[in-house]
Amino acid sequence: MLKELLKDAESRMDKAIAALEQDLRALRTGRASPALLDRIRVDYYGVPTPLTQLASVSAPEARMLLIKPWDPNTLSAIERAILESDLGLTPSNDGKVIRLVLPPLTEERRHELVRTVHKRVEEARVAIRNVRRDVLHDLQEMEREGLLSEDEFYRAKDDVQKLTDRKIEEANKVGEAKEQEILEG
Repeated sequence: MLKELLKDAESRMDKAIAALEQDLRALRTGRASPALLDRIRVDYYGVPTPLTQLASVSAPEARMLLIKPWDPNTLSAIERAILESDLGLTPSNDGKVIRLVLPPLTEERRHELVRTVHKRVEEARVAIRNVRRDVLHDLQEMEREGLLSEDEFYRAKDDVQKLTDRKIEEANKVGEAKEQEILEG
């Protein structure tokens, strides 16, 4: 019973870290990355559709993304979706493909992105701590119902804390790596 509880907690904490990594992948750094466009939704015949389902996205150069729609009729809708996004990029449409040139980041923009990274990492740490809180609550319930002895409760509580510390450190490392990537570019 305790092992399942800890396994479930670890799984939920891993999901928080995976969500953090997904979030940070979409942050713009100095280099062009197709993952930058993962969150963009295009109005495709009235249905918000992920850009990656409507076109192939590649990075032919370090500071350029090339978007080649499978249906040429979607070019203007894709262009509009990019303009409306929070990326701050201006698409260049030649009738067949869309080119996105990423300008070099200013120092001010880099620091702004680093602050965003810190905020997202803190959100992940809070999610991990919330999992710990839920597990501790479950452990207290089990002790109250007599399913756990006091020793087992404190041992399990220590295990949960160690797991939490390890996962928070993992989230911090993910954030530090992204921060380095932003500041290098």
